[in-house]
Amino acid sequence: MTLALQIILVIASLLMSIFVLLHKGKGGGLSSLFGGGVQSNLSGSTVVEKNLDRYTLVMVIIWLACIVGLNLIQAYGV
Repeated sequence: MTLALQIILVIASLLMSIFVLLHKGKGGGLSSLFGGGVQSNLSGSTVVEKNLDRYTLVMVIIWLACIVGLNLIQAYGV
């Protein structure tokens, strides 16, 4: 059980990092370093941004659940 949670945690962490970097930048921050400053048709779509927000939120919930689960297993030895 612990190994499965650890694997899910690593995958969720990687996906969450990718989804955060894919968000459209509001200014000249890190996203403009990766070409986020370039205007394209897909990046301006509100549907794409909404879906990306949802996917990021799901990854955050999975990540937090894995952290809590691993801490409970460590604390109580379930």
